[in-house]
Amino acid sequence: QLQLVESGGGVVQPGGSLRLSCRASGYSLDYYAIGWFRQAPGKEREGVSCIDVGDGSDYYADSVKGRFTISTDNAQNTVYLQMNSLNPEDTAVYYCAAGPSWTVVFGTSIGFSSWGQGTQVTVSS
Repeated sequence: QLQLVESGGGVVQPGGSLRLSCRASGYSLDYYAIGWFRQAPGKEREGVSCIDVGDGSDYYADSVKGRFTISTDNAQNTVYLQMNSLNPEDTAVYYCAAGPSWTVVFGTSIGFSSWGQGTQVTVSS
């Protein structure tokens, strides 16, 4: 079974940057899409960014477009989320999730069947 482990969360000041990592084990990600989602206290889970590892197509929520970048390291079976110009509204638990690329719907959780445990990102002065 595909297992995902996130890392890279932490506390950062407004305007700062963090890079989240999502390392997969159990299967190669070649035929998967990886999504980053976040959930802040009292809010619904939001799809932040997704990438089809096979063809490189990607998606960004309007709230992060131009600030966040998703990328892959196929040799390491890892997907990254580079987050720049962070603001307090980005504070949330960030999760990565995986699903077969032909089943997922970018921007939603549809088709994402394997989830990591989450990593906390706090943006505060």
